[in-house]
Amino acid sequence: MIDLRSDTVTRPTDGMRAAMAAAEVGDDVYGEDPTVNVLQAEVAALFGHEAALFAPTGTMTNQVALQLLVPRGGELLCDADAHVVTYEAAAAAAYGGISSRTWPAAGGDLDADLVTAMIRPDGYGAVPTRAVAVELTHNRSGGEIVGLDVLRRLRAVTAEAGVALHCDGARIWNAHVVTGVPLASYGALFDTLSVCLSKGLGAPVGSLLVGSAERIAEARRLRKRLGGGMRQAGVLAAAGRYALRHHLGRLADDHVRAARLAQALAPYGVVDPARVRTNIVRLDLSKAVVDAPALAAAARADGVGVSVVGPDAARLVTHLDVDDPAVDRAAEVLIGILDR
Repeated sequence: MIDLRSDTVTRPTDGMRAAMAAAEVGDDVYGEDPTVNVLQAEVAALFGHEAALFAPTGTMTNQVALQLLVPRGGELLCDADAHVVTYEAAAAAAYGGISSRTWPAAGGDLDADLVTAMIRPDGYGAVPTRAVAVELTHNRSGGEIVGLDVLRRLRAVTAEAGVALHCDGARIWNAHVVTGVPLASYGALFDTLSVCLSKGLGAPVGSLLVGSAERIAEARRLRKRLGGGMRQAGVLAAAGRYALRHHLGRLADDHVRAARLAQALAPYGVVDPARVRTNIVRLDLSKAVVDAPALAAAARADGVGVSVVGPDAARLVTHLDVDDPAVDRAAEVLIGILDR
């Protein structure tokens, strides 16, 4: 199977497995796992923040961040297609008591002025806006990237309004590699960031929440409440450290392969290659001969995994387990289906 459903399907490399086996461990609930502690310090430093907290999933780090930034009954603003309100089982409302309001889905084309106009201050009868969330890269738009100038404008606006700014940076590593924007420059714009190790970087498990020392101390308590306290987690943290050392730069290979897929499929009117900048290729099948479920079923029957993200939308994601021959074979299979 050439699995293009997601970059979460990667398997640990031999080098990563060796690092995991050799990891020094302790009890992380007591804060005594040395490998976890080193990973947290390293990632915090990468983004120019004081501290970080290792957790099992990006959903957990996102939701802990939102609970840190938005008190119960407060409001979160985000994109209508944002992961935090689309794929996280309504956790912000269910666990955080957070009210969410969204701007129209725009992917990387975020309009800072529109967000500014949506911010509500404290007032009788109104739910005050307490935080804004931005996704980098933007999953449902096909891995698009919000520009640095837009982010700076948004940071200025939210700071003036006393509103926190959170980054769902599950794939911020991809944005960093494409744009050349230093991770610390992204970090300086946000109060909190959630960054994932188990997508393009290829670790089997794990995300980190990055922020101030005070916020991360409170985040440990919230992580425990959500069941995220881990014991000898250094085995997992070692995989993350290995990924940061060996797999960050190679994300560029995934971007090149995604672009090749987009170019191969462009003649069928299902993708605009100019919008494919990272490792996600979103297919618009509204005018194709097949819908998304039919495409995925036919592709699977021929050995290619495709993700269905809507009745007429499918997604292909390149990653470290997909090489050049696999990309060529996947393109061949998909073209065969679109040609029917």
